[in-house]
Amino acid sequence: MALSEGQMSDYKGAALMLDALPRAKTLLGDRGYDADWFRAALADRKISACIPSRANRRVPIPHHAALYRQRHKIEIMFGRLKDWRRIHTRYDRCAHTSFSAICIAATVIFWL
Repeated sequence: MALSEGQMSDYKGAALMLDALPRAKTLLGDRGYDADWFRAALADRKISACIPSRANRRVPIPHHAALYRQRHKIEIMFGRLKDWRRIHTRYDRCAHTSFSAICIAATVIFWL
């Protein structure tokens, strides 16, 4: 698990998480992760990418639309976590304290 800066771009975050990726068949990502080097790195790990192409890509890369629709579950989870003011505003300055608050919030959300 990695906690990055609040305003870090998706490209930099993707580069940081490559080594920490678990074994998976498919990665669901939004348009911010559409980069040739990221798709190649996923292919090296035998992970298929379900990432829609950016609007400025000359030749769009097709993605599995039905599978991509499942991404709303990820967005709902982040939305529920951001209901907690401390997490939404990144109130904690230390990474371990912020991660602890996320774990507490996730536990309470799970049990409710």
